[in-house]
Amino acid sequence: QVQLVESGGGLVQTGGSLRLSCAASGRSFSSYAMGWFRQAPGKEREFVAVISGSGSIRSYADSVKGRFSIARENAKNTVYLQMNNLEPEDTATYYCYTVRSFQNLWGQGTQVTVSS
Repeated sequence: QVQLVESGGGLVQTGGSLRLSCAASGRSFSSYAMGWFRQAPGKEREFVAVISGSGSIRSYADSVKGRFSIARENAKNTVYLQMNNLEPEDTATYYCYTVRSFQNLWGQGTQVTVSS
């Protein structure tokens, strides 16, 4: 069973930056797309970014384009989310996501809080 473990969340001021990491267990990491989602209190979980297995294809939610960047290091089974110019609206729990054997897999989440 693949496990996803996020880290890197914290408290930051408006305009600041954070880098989230997600370490995945298991084999064949480079064969699978990886994504980030987030969920703010009282709101539904929403898509943030996704990256293909090779890293050549990336896609972002409109709300984070130009501010967030997703990357992966397949040799370390890790995917990253670099978040710049953070806004209070980015406050949420951020979850790492992938699909394996038709199953949706989620990490435990890491909290990001942006103060105004």
